[in-house]
Amino acid sequence: MGNTALSENLVDRHAIGITPANDDDSGYESLVKTSPQQEHHLDVLIHGAHCAACIQSIEGAVMRQPGVLQARLNFSARRLSITWQGPTDLARNFVRSLREAGYGIQPYTPSTERAALAKEERFLLLCLGVAGFAMGNIMLLSFALWTTSQETMGLATRDFFHWISALIALPTILFSGRPFFRSAVQALSYGRTNMDVPISVGVVLACGMSLFETLNHGEHAYFDSAVMLLFFLLVGRTLDFRARQNARSAATDLLSTLTGFATIIDNGHIRRVAIQSITPGTRIRVAAGEKFPVDGRISDGHTDIDTSLITGESLPRAHKPGDLVYAGTINMGAPVQVTALQTAENTLLADIVRLMEKAGQSQALYVRLADRAAQLYTPVVHTLAALAFVFWWSVMGMAWQPALMIASTVLIITCPCALALAVPVAQVLAIGEMMKKGLLVKTGDALERLAQIDTVLMDKTGTLTLGKPQMITPSESIEPKLLQLGASLASHSTHPLSRALCEFYQGPLLPLEDVCESSGQGLSANYDGKLLQLGSRAWCGDSNAPAHSALEIWIRFSDQTPCALHFEDMLRPDAASTIAALKKKKLRVVLLTGDRRSTAEAMAACAGLQEVHADMTPAQKYHFLENLRAQGRKILMVGDGLNDAPVLAAADVSIAPGTALDVAQNAADIVFMGTHLQSVDQAHTTACITQKLVKENFALSIIYNILAIPLAIAGYVTPLLAALAMSGSSLLVIANSFRIRWIR
Repeated sequence: MGNTALSENLVDRHAIGITPANDDDSGYESLVKTSPQQEHHLDVLIHGAHCAACIQSIEGAVMRQPGVLQARLNFSARRLSITWQGPTDLARNFVRSLREAGYGIQPYTPSTERAALAKEERFLLLCLGVAGFAMGNIMLLSFALWTTSQETMGLATRDFFHWISALIALPTILFSGRPFFRSAVQALSYGRTNMDVPISVGVVLACGMSLFETLNHGEHAYFDSAVMLLFFLLVGRTLDFRARQNARSAATDLLSTLTGFATIIDNGHIRRVAIQSITPGTRIRVAAGEKFPVDGRISDGHTDIDTSLITGESLPRAHKPGDLVYAGTINMGAPVQVTALQTAENTLLADIVRLMEKAGQSQALYVRLADRAAQLYTPVVHTLAALAFVFWWSVMGMAWQPALMIASTVLIITCPCALALAVPVAQVLAIGEMMKKGLLVKTGDALERLAQIDTVLMDKTGTLTLGKPQMITPSESIEPKLLQLGASLASHSTHPLSRALCEFYQGPLLPLEDVCESSGQGLSANYDGKLLQLGSRAWCGDSNAPAHSALEIWIRFSDQTPCALHFEDMLRPDAASTIAALKKKKLRVVLLTGDRRSTAEAMAACAGLQEVHADMTPAQKYHFLENLRAQGRKILMVGDGLNDAPVLAAADVSIAPGTALDVAQNAADIVFMGTHLQSVDQAHTTACITQKLVKENFALSIIYNILAIPLAIAGYVTPLLAALAMSGSSLLVIANSFRIRWIR
């Protein structure tokens, strides 16, 4: 009876697509998270993904499973996110299908992700170091071989040098070539090709032919070329890995700073608890200078809060009981009590992290130009080499050794070095030129994507403007003594307007007594027994004075007439000319900001912008961008705050100023230094020129192969000439790329 029930249970489980699990596949169902819509979600860490073909095979292996709604691989973090409907036990099937496809699987946690990335980085650096050491030693031998004839050197000495080169090169290639060999084998196993396939074949062929020549006392060996090629390819692979690692969501690191402790009020008692344990309804006490641990609502107290993390505004906002506060924002004024509305993992800050992860996963599908070209290039070249061998050996009756040499020559002369260099050399030179202009490019394909944009989304505070208020009231209109008193009192405050006043006033400060801060109002002190105040119009100003569009603070000393000081967040000096230059290129420029509409429209008018969207939350900015992308727009985002980070990550390409938060700089593809917005226009111009050179490089590479392949098939080219021609094609591509230094 028990066996019958067990059999029926197994039948039912097979009917819904669940197969019995082995020990390696079980346990993952315990990691599944279920949403209120009964959608299940699982994150796993993938090992062995190296290219666009890997992404397609991984996502395809999961999407073929029943019930799967979405499978996205974040290529930067190697994290695979799976969403499905049905039994949670289907997680076993997903894991099994990925293992059968040849990939390693681990449960995802931040610690396992860091450990896996560190292990991969050590592996790449070790391969690079071994290849570099071997290249240096082989080149010492090759210099003698290439500059001395056989008659001068002698056959025995030349063979001895070749064998030493072989003893150095062969172990080096077997060890340091693994990143490329592994990727090539995996791509071919799924019927696809990528750039690692011809690279691997070229390296192996150069070694095999060199070993053959050495065994037969031949004159030409190519151990040095194979090892040198590996070294420079590993340099590019390592730099690409570093770029991807830095592009990981910095908001995740920011969230880790909110995993400490908070002060709560529990039945009248004050105690410290872990932030992760806070539940909705918990009463929290937040002292001045502390960060709010979770989203909540102020229940007691008045204060000023630095919300720049969320809104991007440089000025603190006054908050009173009943106002919402968000995790990560800073209490700048007096202590307050807050009632928690969310848990730590459901805060607005956590939502921003999820938006950035979603954006990163969508960009992981981007297929690089060189890989797309290799999908056609590789099988054609290899087929031609095979046909050349068959023709000379079978049809023309040539011995297999010279027929194989002709086939090898075809592969050598068409080695994809020029094709592989077409993109990176132009990019490296362009990035170097941009660095001289204060532009730091962080991702390899940023210039390719920047050249394709047709829309520019721009933040206001800190991007279009300098991000810090400056005093615009002329010093001549203020009594010198009153200005000195105001600056002396302002030196006791961290408020942005107080700091701006101190920067404006360059003279000596006066000693004050009994300095006191009134939350939401301003500062007061005594000087020579008289009251000195610095703050809002309602507190110490003239309520009957005409309103001013700029920001203001008031100074009142004793019974003297109060004086108003006005401030503005100034436009970058070249903002208007930069906007005009972008429009001249037929680009649509849009201002997106979390600031107030009146302030945003005034700044937009000065900069020459007509399309303005103000009072926008990070989620609204993100959805605005998604709507544009649905219309087929290619978007550049320029921003500097955490509120811009999801849009920076989701845009086709993104730029942040050097003064931006770390989270924005890490999410951006390009960072510009200095105060000049003109860097954005310069970056776009350079990107367009670079893309033009890349296309020219591809054309040169194709023309070279069209001319060289027939000569190689006809047997008119020796392996030595093939190697020289291959190097010549690479040098031609490099020389063309250097034109970026003169083209404007």
